Amino acid sequence: MCAGMLSASLLACKTRKVVVTTGPAPVANELSNKKAENIRLLKSKDLVFNTLAVKAKAKIDFGGNKNNVTMNIRMEKGKRIWVSITALAGIEVARALITPDSIKVRNNFQSVYLKKPFSYLYRYSNKQVKFDWLESILSGNTIADFVNENANIEDSAGLWVLKGQRETIAYQVFFDALMKVSQHTINDTNSGQALKIAYQPNYQNIGGMLFPSGVTISSMAGTKNVNLELEYSGAERNLPLEFPFSVPGKYEVIN
Repeated sequence: MCAGMLSASLLACKTRKVVVTTGPAPVANELSNKKAENIRLLKSKDLVFNTLAVKAKAKIDFGGNKNNVTMNIRMEKGKRIWVSITALAGIEVARALITPDSIKVRNNFQSVYLKKPFSYLYRYSNKQVKFDWLESILSGNTIADFVNENANIEDSAGLWVLKGQRETIAYQVFFDALMKVSQHTINDTNSGQALKIAYQPNYQNIGGMLFPSGVTISSMAGTKNVNLELEYSGAERNLPLEFPFSVPGKYEVIN
C-alpha cells in the first residue's frame, strides 16, 4: 500500500516560496577529528520524508534527441518512484514506475510498454547504481554508499569535500556553505562510465528542511550519453500519494 495509510499525525509540509541561498559565508562547523561526527553532521542535513511529490520543468537530451517536458515525480521512501511526463501541450506522453527490482515504462505516444529488471539502467549508468541512489539524487540528499567512514573528508577553502573509492569507481561529493550536497562526481575509468550530479546554489524551504531548486544529471556509459536538467517548481512531503500505473491491452510489449 502507498502512503495513503500514513497517520494523520504526520506533518504535511508544502513548498513555500522561500529561497535560501548559500551565499559566501564559510562553513560554521570545522572538521572534527572524529570522522563519525562529521558523517553525522552531513547526514543531518538530508531531507527526511516518507513520501515526496515534486513537479519540475525538464530538459532531456537523450543521445542528441532533445525535448522540453514537464515531470511529476512521486516517491515512497525505499519502495517506488513514479514519473509522469507531459509535453508542452499538457498531454501525457509517458509514465514510468521504478522499484528496487524493476522498471516499467508506458509510452503513450507510440502505444508501447517496457518492463525490465532494475539492472536495465546499467545500459546508461554504472552497475553499482541502486534504487536508493536515485532517491537521494532526486531529493538532493547524500548517498549512503559514499557518506560513510570509509571515505575521506577534507576542508577546501571552508567547504567540505568527501572523496572515496568503491570497488571500481572513484567518487567525490562536494558540500556547500549550508552543508548540503552541491555536486557528485562518479567515475569508473575501467568501463568508461561517468555520472555527474550538480544542484542549483539555492534551496526551497519545506517545513524547515532544505530542498534543492533544481538538479542537472549527466550520465555517460560508453557511447551512450544522457543529460537531464530539472527545475523544481514545487514539492510536497509526507502527504498521501497514489502511484497509478496500468497498461491498456492494445499496447505492444517491447524489448
